[in-house]
Amino acid sequence: MSTTTSHTSEPDGPADGPARPARLIQNEATTEIPVHLLFRDDPDPAPVPLKPAVVARRQGTGEQPRLRRPAAAAPKRPVPQIDPDLVERPARVLPGAVGVLAGACGAAGCVATSWWAGVLPPFVGEALRLPVYAGAGLGLAQWAAYAGAGVLGLFGLGGLARGRTGRAWVLDLFGRYRGTVRRSGLLWVNPLLLRRRVDVRLRHWRSEPVPAADGSGVGLRVVVLVVWRVRDTARAMLGVEDHEAYLRECVEAGLARVPVEMPGGPRGAGDAAGEALTRLVAADAAPVGLEVFSVQPVRVEYAPEVAAAMHRRRIAALDAQHRASVLTSVVDSVEDTVTRLTVRGLVELDDYERKALVKDLTVAFCAGRGETAP
Repeated sequence: MSTTTSHTSEPDGPADGPARPARLIQNEATTEIPVHLLFRDDPDPAPVPLKPAVVARRQGTGEQPRLRRPAAAAPKRPVPQIDPDLVERPARVLPGAVGVLAGACGAAGCVATSWWAGVLPPFVGEALRLPVYAGAGLGLAQWAAYAGAGVLGLFGLGGLARGRTGRAWVLDLFGRYRGTVRRSGLLWVNPLLLRRRVDVRLRHWRSEPVPAADGSGVGLRVVVLVVWRVRDTARAMLGVEDHEAYLRECVEAGLARVPVEMPGGPRGAGDAAGEALTRLVAADAAPVGLEVFSVQPVRVEYAPEVAAAMHRRRIAALDAQHRASVLTSVVDSVEDTVTRLTVRGLVELDDYERKALVKDLTVAFCAGRGETAP
């Protein structure tokens, strides 16, 4: 039994040449090519269920573009969540004249009731020029009038408050935020509301020595100066228990993440550390209504457990630097002296004499600078 195999030759190939598979890429405009057909010699390959790969239009090639894996996104730091409804808003207050008027009306009501009941002292009646009245006695009506006048007077005078520039009142009624008073002058505030005074002026805080570390992980103690203010009084007073303690914790957390360099380190390292600290602390304190303008290290020193070792290391480095500078100066002086002597023809030296002269000059120059010759 014989098997006949027919091959399809290319239209532009030679008639007597070996048969080749049919061309897969017909022109330069091809945009889709089955991947499983690119590298097979079998003229009649079996179908493989693969999706075609889309290739770019390139001049006469079917090269596929390389697919880059998307870079893994850095995990985001969790942001503290505060009640979205807890936002500063102005409270409803009245001018202080309203409270004064209510208090005066209450006092006048008590006097009038006393005159009505006949219990008003005579000198008070004479001072007020009230007509003589025998009085009806203290009955139910008189006690009710006393109660109404007293409540009116206490309610009017008890709600008087003095607002100051740079200070604010946060009002709270049975645990519910009722608004913030930033006005100044004499005001009348509902006496049933709980008042919390908060300072909204620009403030600065100088911290105690806080643990930190430099770029090499050496323990430090850093004192920072923080410039800040309360921007949202509602969140600052009701969002956290103590906003000043929260700010201190934010500063300590920032120093744990930002390396701080000792004075005399690389130029600009202190400014970079201050900017990084300001960004971190401002981002952490913003959700509780605090606005941070600057966090700058003002004093940096080694931690007590490493201070002695780092002090010896620093002294050794300074001593080595001083010795290196002195040695460089001595070598330059010796070289200059020997060069001048030989160039001007004052002496003629061979190698042995040159070495001896260099040694003697080195000893002399080192002794003159207070150094011991090697």
